[in-house]
Amino acid sequence: MRIGSINPGGLQVGPVALWSRRFVSVLALFASVAALVLIVESQYGQRPFGESLQGPLDAISRASHADAKRGQPAVLSRTEESRHRALSEFVARRYRVSQEVAFDLVGLAHRVGQDLQLDPLLIIAVIAVESSFNPIAESVAGAKGLMQIIPKFHGDKLGVYGGEQAVFDPATNIQVGARILKEYIRLTGNVGIALQMYAGALNDNDDQYTSKVLGVKQRLHYVASQSPGRPAPQPAVRTASARSSNAFALPLD
Repeated sequence: MRIGSINPGGLQVGPVALWSRRFVSVLALFASVAALVLIVESQYGQRPFGESLQGPLDAISRASHADAKRGQPAVLSRTEESRHRALSEFVARRYRVSQEVAFDLVGLAHRVGQDLQLDPLLIIAVIAVESSFNPIAESVAGAKGLMQIIPKFHGDKLGVYGGEQAVFDPATNIQVGARILKEYIRLTGNVGIALQMYAGALNDNDDQYTSKVLGVKQRLHYVASQSPGRPAPQPAVRTASARSSNAFALPLD
């Protein structure tokens, strides 16, 4: 018998051995693909399989990290969910949008409001007045998205989220719009004046924009108060003009 020579007919390979060999081969194949991906990314800065899969995965990862950073609970409490449902049902009916989309936007407004210590109902009211919950709305003045942001004036804030093209992303638009409004409130110390500034209507002594937004906000507060766990009554909001009243008509539906 020659050393190094094996008679194939004399060696019996069992099913376990065959399965083990195949498993090792599959692992080796995956390791090779992973190494190829790393090499291509390090050399060319490109993902060999494109963005079709990686983009959504990155978005999910960013959202998960953001929620973890904020300490946002994975599941709403029963009271919070009931409140969000009541608000989203009103938004869906009043502005003729999908109830699922409305629920997501209401949730986004609450998370952003929590982060910025800004009333989420005020954020939702601004969205209602500005765009009627149309995420691709655009005005002749170049204001875009849910909260009608003008990218050329707020490019620095949009840059954090990838640039001006991100203005039509609902989450980005709400984040940036709410930050703008929060800055105006901090600057003026007055919600009414901040709203007039947000609308570019400081010269309007009748505060028509403020009246619209606070009217919607008051209606939203009423809707939310009908769900379990009613929020505390809101204090009166001083408007930009001393002549303005905080008594606003409520829409019927």
